[in-house]
Amino acid sequence: MTKLDRLELFSQHRPLLFAVAYRMLGSAADAEDLLQETFIRWQQAADVEITSPRALLVTILTRLCINHLQSARVRREEYFGQWLPEPLVTTPTQNPLAAFEMDESLSLAFLLLLERLSPMERAVLLLREVFDYEYVEIASILDQSEPNCRQILRRARQHIKESRPRFNASVEQREELLRKFSEASSQADLDGLVSLLSKEAVFYSDGGGKAPALPKPIYGAANIARGILEGARRLVPKNLVRRFAAINGHPGIVTFLDARPFSVFTFDVSGERISRIYIITNPEKLKRIPSLESFPS
Repeated sequence: MTKLDRLELFSQHRPLLFAVAYRMLGSAADAEDLLQETFIRWQQAADVEITSPRALLVTILTRLCINHLQSARVRREEYFGQWLPEPLVTTPTQNPLAAFEMDESLSLAFLLLLERLSPMERAVLLLREVFDYEYVEIASILDQSEPNCRQILRRARQHIKESRPRFNASVEQREELLRKFSEASSQADLDGLVSLLSKEAVFYSDGGGKAPALPKPIYGAANIARGILEGARRLVPKNLVRRFAAINGHPGIVTFLDARPFSVFTFDVSGERISRIYIITNPEKLKRIPSLESFPS
């Protein structure tokens, strides 16, 4: 197999590889790094090892992701404030995952839930439930027995069973909630914000110590509404430009300061109200967000 053949095969499977890596890592930047490492190892693999290019590429990548997560766990435990996954703009013209269905496994809620799992549990859960791999394939990818993979999946399901997100709101409902939320926050309407939030709502913000953000989550509709308005008054620049966009498959808002991304906002819905709010201001996590000039309209 020539290097050109290998390049073409890698390019063919690249969307799948990115989809796996991003969900495993919660970081598009880290996913891209491991795709580069996967390509290097793919180029170095002996022809006798290659019976299925797709299987070998996914195997290389998944094992790299597991190793990366094992070393990254300490860094995330020491992360300043709340750690949130790196957001992706999934508007059609910008979506790096356009070849794959936008499902719950792409949401920030689900990616955050995966943090409760060990790297091996995360790999088995994603390969089985998101990418529909058979147990025999998962066992080969992870160098585990089939019975062990089944046991790992049962354990993973138990760990996230109670908190697994259930999205029952339509896109239209989400967009209407987003519009009302945007209006209420811009008008400093405390009662209006409270009415949009569930009583058990939680507010998460991630600045990574490099941008304005709250170090801990806020719980409860009234506390969140007051926190948002106080934060807008004290921490948010007055000359921000807002753009509505799809964030990880759900309606959201990207704000810009001097044409550069300043924050990403999105949320989850329970019943007819907002149950989880996510705001990412860490500039390291906004590097893949297009500038205002090139942002999709």
